[in-house]
Parts: sequence; C-alpha cells; structure tokens
Amino acid sequence: MSQFDHLDIDGHLLQLLLAVIEEGSITHAAQRLGVTQSAVSHLLDKLRAIVGDPLFVKSGRGIAPTARAQALALRARTLIEELRSFSSAAEFDPARLSAVVTVAANDLQRDLLLPSFLRYVRAQAPNLSLRVIVSGAPTAELLRDEQCQLVITPRPPEGTDILQKRLFEDTYRVFYDAGQRGAPATVEDYLAADHVTVVHDPRRALDIDEVLAERGVRRRFVAQVPGFAGVGPFLRGSTMIATLPSLLRAYMLRDFAAAPVPVECPPMPMFMVWHLRHQTDPMQRWLRQQLEIVVAPALAAAEAHMPVIGGVARTRRVALGGETSSAR
Repeated sequence: MSQFDHLDIDGHLLQLLLAVIEEGSITHAAQRLGVTQSAVSHLLDKLRAIVGDPLFVKSGRGIAPTARAQALALRARTLIEELRSFSSAAEFDPARLSAVVTVAANDLQRDLLLPSFLRYVRAQAPNLSLRVIVSGAPTAELLRDEQCQLVITPRPPEGTDILQKRLFEDTYRVFYDAGQRGAPATVEDYLAADHVTVVHDPRRALDIDEVLAERGVRRRFVAQVPGFAGVGPFLRGSTMIATLPSLLRAYMLRDFAAAPVPVECPPMPMFMVWHLRHQTDPMQRWLRQQLEIVVAPALAAAEAHMPVIGGVARTRRVALGGETSSAR
C-alpha cells in the first residue's frame, strides 16, 4: 500500500503535472518552473505513487501523458484556479506579485503592444515576467485550457465563456518595393499584380482576404507565409504587393512603400480576449487594465516611426468598447 494519501497533493504538484503535459518534456518543464530536472523527476515520482499511475510514457524523443494524466490535468486546472481564488487577498498589490503571465499574440500585436506592456507592468510588479506564445488563428481552447491568460487578436474565438474588449482599429494599406514598382493606382492594376499574404495555421486566411474574396475581388496569390514577418523578404526586389494592416509600416515593413488600397476595405479591429473564469480575478483585472493603458502610447510611438502619408495618420483609434461575450 502507498505511504501517500490525498492530503499529500498540493498546488505545486498540480502545477508540475500541467507543466510537463504542456511542455512534453521534463527538461522544458523544469526550465519553465525554474527548478532542476531532478526536482521535477522526484515530484513526478511522488505524484505517481499517490495516484497509482505512471502518468507519462516515452513517445519519440519526448514523453506523452497517459489517459489518467490527461484526466487529472482537467481537474488540476480547476483546483489550481480554486486555490488561487482561495488565497487571493481582498486588495491586490502588484508589488507583491510573483508570476509568469502568458499572452497569445501574432507578430503584429506582439511588436506593437507587448514590449510597452511589459515595461509598464514591471514598473509596478518587478517580479512579473511575460511569456508570449503564437496565437495563429486563436481558438477558445487557448483560454479554456489556460495555455494563456490573454489573447490579442482581430478575430476573437467564439464561446459564451469567452469575453472580449476592443482596443483599437487599424486600416489596410498596399505594401510594395518602391525600387521595383509603383503603387497600384487602379483596381485593374491591383488585380493584375502578384500578391503575398499571410495564412495562419491551420489554413486560416486574413479577414481582409476573406472579405475581398466574398465581394468577388479575385487576386493572384503567389506566396503565403505563416506570419507578417515573412512578407518582407518576398516583397523585396520584386513587383509583388501585399494588403496588410498599416501598423506594420512602423516595424516589420518599415523599409517598404505603402499606399491606399484601390478597393474598399473594412477597418481591422483589435481585441483583448480572456476567459470568463478570470473576469473577477484581481490580478487578471489589473493586467487587462494595464494593457488598455498602454494602447494609446504604443499607437503614438508606432505612428512616430511611420512617415506621414498625405498628412493623414494611418491608425484610427476608437473609444474602448464594453466587455462582451464572443458567442455569435
């Protein structure tokens, strides 16, 4: 009979189980938790003895959770959240916070908002660190499974348990290499050009590409890349063009010319998205407030990096909207 009982399980063991499952590696889990591999192995052995299951088996070069481990992980996430709520003080003090905050974002949102966000929150919470993961075409499971605390995206995932708030709007521009071609001045020029675009995994086109296709605007895409950072190398030295958010002019596409799109385009909204379970959590509410605060300065800094086009700013800011569910 095991010398352990259920009272030997604590939040650290639950957190370790989730880390190993999510990382698929004891080494990576140890790095994420800031402990040694031997400490992770020792605690895993303890948890195995308590639950009577091996929990992980070898799979290729990594490890994979057993069915029992996957079932325990679902309960572990709920228990950790309950422990967090149980220990939360009535008033939240950022100076005492020690945590890793995970935000899902693509390279546009990452470069635009998150450096300013991190500097701002660390000025108040010096023991906070930020982990950024690629959102791609974000799903509700990113938040339901607590792979991250916040998602920044123009397309919030759907779900009655998923909440969202609009941060700002951007407009679209045509990007091109001015040394190789001029801006497409007419719809005919635009449609005759070779186009580059971004397709997020798994095969999720940009909103603007879907909208134009629905309107019957048929373009010839000769290159599709998984992120905005991959567009520039295809434009450079070629006559290809790309229809993308104007804010990319501040960073990744700074070296390229940008012109108005010769067809009507809707604006691109940007949302902050979170799970209902975190709606009233003091730390989560504070993080959302800080992200809202840095939006205006981050947009101003981006515009300062962009040459003025016709004397008109490219980013249209909007009043922050109320919190809404993402169910549609």
